Amino acid sequence: MLSDKSILVTGGTGSFGHTFVPMTLAKFNPRRLVIFSRDEMKQWEMAKLYGNDNRVRFFIGDVRDKDRLVRALDGVDYVVHAAATKIVPTAEYNPFECVKTNVLGAMNLIDACIDRKVKRVVALSTDKASSPANLYGATKLTADKLFVAGNSYAGHHDTRFGVVRYGNVMGSRGSVIPFFLSLASKGVLPITDERMTRFMITLEQGVDLVWRAFEDMIGGEIYVKKIPSMKVTDIARAVAPDARHNIIGIRPGEKLHEQMIGEEDALYTYEYADYYKILPAIYKWSEDPQRINSGKKVAQDFTYCSDSNTDWMSVETLRHWIAQNREKLGTF
Repeated sequence: MLSDKSILVTGGTGSFGHTFVPMTLAKFNPRRLVIFSRDEMKQWEMAKLYGNDNRVRFFIGDVRDKDRLVRALDGVDYVVHAAATKIVPTAEYNPFECVKTNVLGAMNLIDACIDRKVKRVVALSTDKASSPANLYGATKLTADKLFVAGNSYAGHHDTRFGVVRYGNVMGSRGSVIPFFLSLASKGVLPITDERMTRFMITLEQGVDLVWRAFEDMIGGEIYVKKIPSMKVTDIARAVAPDARHNIIGIRPGEKLHEQMIGEEDALYTYEYADYYKILPAIYKWSEDPQRINSGKKVAQDFTYCSDSNTDWMSVETLRHWIAQNREKLGTF
């Protein structure tokens, strides 16, 4: 699929890119893998990891700049769209900037990919795009709708767009596990709400879902990985079992529980062995046998939420995972 192909990753110096790049180089041996991002220092540091590997290229640019995207996409076959303004409080206090990157950036990328005849585009989404309660979620829901509709917008062009959606990425930069680890020695961990739950997914699982989307997509599908949940208090116990919990309250725009599939999407959602697929509601694409493939329709009142999930990660399992991955937690 990706072997001997040219791939571009927007926001490629982030946590996802640092996992996607080495995994994809090892599994598929692409002809060229382009890291497109706006931070020159992050690119400089990342470039050191690949030495003289001429398959890996770096391209300074911003998804807000359509002309730069058009230049970067010359000869590119596949795109992973990971660039986003994604910290919830940052988006709440800087809404114009969040819209420029997450919405206008998505529009720029869709246009540029069609014009450059890119074959497949997979955009990374978030649980917060399902029934959004904050601006970040609202912009990502808008972006999801744009990428779905992009398959129609492409007209006679062969460019196809899909979306993958997942929750809390374990150990990624700025996430709860490295945050708790940084405070563990103080003996007190801040807990927003004792009832709070989160989905748990590794970066490797996220990369695998993107690969699956590239291989399976007809166009317009949203892929949701089946993953376990945890209570935030249990995450804290896994990190620092003896630490005291200080309840600080939910931050602006923050949800008590994560939701990746809402009841409004159930009419178009199909279940597979290890993932769900939300099919497009437009143009009766949700009834397309090719998109449905071997899927089983979920119940009309189905939701996929972290508090009602049937799969839960234990404290011991997370503690073991932290011990195995401690050196790289929060570094990307």
